[in-house]
Amino acid sequence: MAAPPPSPAALSFEDARHTVEQHAGGVRPGEAENVDLRASLGRVLAAPIAADRDFPPFPRAMRDGYAVRAADLAQLPATLEVIGEIRAGAPPEALPGSVGRGQAVAIMTGAPAPPGADAVVMVEYTSAEDHRVRVERGIASGDNIVPVGSEARTGQVLLDPGTRIDYGAIAVAASVGQASIPVFRRPTVAILATGDEVVEVDAIPGPNQIRNSNSYSVAAQVEVSGGQPHILGIARDDAQRLSRLIQAGLKSDLLLMTGGVSMGKYDLVEQELAGLGAEFFFTGAQIQPGRPIVFGRAQEKYFFGLPGNPVSTMVTFELFARPLLEALAGMAPRKLIFLHARLKSDIRTKTGLTRFLPGYLSGEFENSEVELARWHGSGDVASTARANCYIVIPPDREKIATGEWVAVMER
Repeated sequence: MAAPPPSPAALSFEDARHTVEQHAGGVRPGEAENVDLRASLGRVLAAPIAADRDFPPFPRAMRDGYAVRAADLAQLPATLEVIGEIRAGAPPEALPGSVGRGQAVAIMTGAPAPPGADAVVMVEYTSAEDHRVRVERGIASGDNIVPVGSEARTGQVLLDPGTRIDYGAIAVAASVGQASIPVFRRPTVAILATGDEVVEVDAIPGPNQIRNSNSYSVAAQVEVSGGQPHILGIARDDAQRLSRLIQAGLKSDLLLMTGGVSMGKYDLVEQELAGLGAEFFFTGAQIQPGRPIVFGRAQEKYFFGLPGNPVSTMVTFELFARPLLEALAGMAPRKLIFLHARLKSDIRTKTGLTRFLPGYLSGEFENSEVELARWHGSGDVASTARANCYIVIPPDREKIATGEWVAVMER
């Protein structure tokens, strides 16, 4: 058995994250396939989607009211002759003629503005009687009319490859007539739990055993991130079985292992990976929870060794595995951005590590507040499940006082 490589000092959180981002920038997603538009939610666009005509294709009214010539409202109040009405979707033959001096056309939101009119005055500022309308407020040329092609011109790219399809992207694709769209294949992700203390979820654990929650939580995170999880099972602390399962996992696009990456006597994962000629990019990050995180590549496939404690597993997946998985799914790179909220109660901790601690984000509108969850370390799954965010504490802060703004990472 090959000896594991010497472990360098753990990287700072920022350096570890940037290392992953650099590798993510060089991966290639899988082949493309066409899927029905309704089935594309959460997938990643593989080819650009362009406008098939000008948007809007006609000068579009933004408000219910009257299409007018702005110059006719120079003196107020002004009374105009109403020569017709235009509803949204009206056929061309149903449209009135050009709006002349002293005339107006009743118009609905989304309808095409008639020739001669250069503005729409909102109905709230008018009063109508018979075929005339009295206007109480002036308006400038162009107000409440969206010009032809102001949103997009024919052939203009509206969605770039690498876009994660959400409801807004679906609306765009539907508006240009794409009933199906090209998306990248979802990458396969092998998930391997390690350790003699881990048993299957339907087993009755012994006094010193735990059920394999990690494989299931990681599988859920993989699906949310655009991958196809494949749970390999549990590798006991046996070198031969572990090696076989690791090699099986390396047939997928990405291998995620949980447990077996700390400094314990029976933690064999790094040894077995070294025996497969693995290249290690880092073997630790200065964070809590999740310090023993391992990132590397073997047989041209990337792998992560995630710590075995459940909260550590969840946090390190979000911080490190997710950006690489999203790149494999075809997503364009994106930086990690934190929200900010005021701290509801003091936090005291030790310096030296960037900490991601489960918290509760509350409040309404701009009055957001956050406080630590009452958790008992990185094995406390129940408290983490009740939390809705992670409070991010910089490595140089020993105390953060009530009322200070703190960084928050959503769960």
